[in-house]
Amino acid sequence: MQGSLHVVDMHTGGEPLRIVTAGYPPLPKGTILEKRAFVRDNLDHLRRLLMFEPRGHFDMYGALLVEPDLPDADLAVLFMHNEGYSTMCGHAILALGRYAIDEGLVAKTEPVTVVNIECPCGLVKAEVEVEGGRASAVSFESVPSFLFASDCQVEVPGYGTIRFDIAYGGAFYALADCRQFGLEFGRDSVRDFTDAAAALTESAKAAVPLSHPDHGDLAFLYGSILTDGGDGSAGRPTKNVCVFADRQVDRSPTGSGVTARLAAMHAKGEAAVGETRTFESIIGSRFEGSVARSTKAGHMDAVTVRVSGRAFYSGRAEFIVEEDDPLGAGFIVR
Repeated sequence: MQGSLHVVDMHTGGEPLRIVTAGYPPLPKGTILEKRAFVRDNLDHLRRLLMFEPRGHFDMYGALLVEPDLPDADLAVLFMHNEGYSTMCGHAILALGRYAIDEGLVAKTEPVTVVNIECPCGLVKAEVEVEGGRASAVSFESVPSFLFASDCQVEVPGYGTIRFDIAYGGAFYALADCRQFGLEFGRDSVRDFTDAAAALTESAKAAVPLSHPDHGDLAFLYGSILTDGGDGSAGRPTKNVCVFADRQVDRSPTGSGVTARLAAMHAKGEAAVGETRTFESIIGSRFEGSVARSTKAGHMDAVTVRVSGRAFYSGRAEFIVEEDDPLGAGFIVR
């Protein structure tokens, strides 16, 4: 590798975000999905270098800022993780909203600065609270999100018949009550939840073909979210864990997952427009979410969802690869 890669590290609710600030070669012009395909097909060695050990870890998450294609976008982003490139990431949007203000990518306005972020799933509007010149809490309104399949049943090896929904919140997720797997938050290990969620993802992929009204590249099951069976109402947080990509565990409540859950709740009559719900992660961090408005995604009834949380900085780094380093390209041990 020639040169070095520069990054800023942040976290949102404990979930890491490694923002690439310099070192990637220029990308060809095109849509955000074309840029995503180019990076996947031609520059994937840089993802592995940044996400994998010795610079990262199995559950590292990253963001590459690219030239926007949409005229209203202030910035555009490609998301990366241990398996590849996702189409939406709520925790990353919350972090990037603050980052854009702090780095002067968007002019700062008090009490709220709007940052329009182009993602592979579409344009997402982040609203950043600014007080005394400092950016703090961030909210975003999702792309049109919807319940795709309700009350599905599938035989999951080792667990029996599992009932689940599939909902889209910028990415598709299978949603299931963890109690069906004999699991309980606070009692069972993260490994137990990971095994169950990964098994559900594989079974659901085989059982339910997906489609998206906007683009075929969005029609894949990103992961599964196991919940405590609650709905986050009446001031009682509902706990969930999202296991996505290659068994990657989200430390945050998962922004796109909260979006998918609220889209499913609304479609089932369990959450009205404007009702605020609280979602808690496996480590206890929290996001707030509410259905913002009704809309359409192609021919499908959909909603947009507002998700709020806070992001914090954890470091800055410059990464290099020495020519004679046999492990410099990155590796994973888990």
